[in-house]
Amino acid sequence: MIRKIIRIDEEKCDGCGLCAKACHEGAIEIIDGKAKLVREDFCDGFGDCLPNCPAGAISFEEREAPAYDEAAVNAARQGGKNMTDKDTVPAGGGHPGTACPGSAVKRFTGKKDCPEDSSVTANRPVSRLAQWPCQIKLLPAKAGFYDGAKLLIAADCTAYAYAAMHEDFMKGRLTLIGCPKLDQVDYTEKLTAIIRDNDIKSVTIVRMEVPCCGGLQRAAENAIKASGKFIPWQVVTISRDGRILE
Repeated sequence: MIRKIIRIDEEKCDGCGLCAKACHEGAIEIIDGKAKLVREDFCDGFGDCLPNCPAGAISFEEREAPAYDEAAVNAARQGGKNMTDKDTVPAGGGHPGTACPGSAVKRFTGKKDCPEDSSVTANRPVSRLAQWPCQIKLLPAKAGFYDGAKLLIAADCTAYAYAAMHEDFMKGRLTLIGCPKLDQVDYTEKLTAIIRDNDIKSVTIVRMEVPCCGGLQRAAENAIKASGKFIPWQVVTISRDGRILE
């Protein structure tokens, strides 16, 4: 079948191994000092390995490749490579401490110095970020923190334009942020997998009024439809000067 899959430029690859550690499917290995796609059927095409390559050796391509074999991946994980229920694990799976710190999954279960019933104490706002990472490109498609979660899918700029982003939108939700114009990627597949394969209770989309933010909204709306689930969702638009428009 013709599908999207990663391509590794071995001439650019410096063998650092970050891509292999970031690949939660186990599709990449370092062989003779170079990254190799050793299992095409383990590559889901989401590209979690892309932002971890400092040499720019990884890209997407459309070509003939075997279908993604989720059952085989899950079997491999059951053999000792699956995501654990620890507070910190590599993005998408593996053992704690084996992945790039920037993509390691972290759940924030509470802030001891910031009581939940006092969101702003002595003019010190509380962070409402519930997990790490928060970039859509870096987030795993399946993780324990998604179970029973309300998703906030927000454009990068919204947190800078809207001053009360943490209290009004992030509080009580998992935050997924992105900008399809800057990332030059369609988030639909990744968001579809997150919504389809996890127990998501609702989706709130927060975007800027600028036209390019329409790509994020369309990806989220298409993902909800493609997931086959009927869950409540809403879209909120922020003006460039920080007002809620709708």
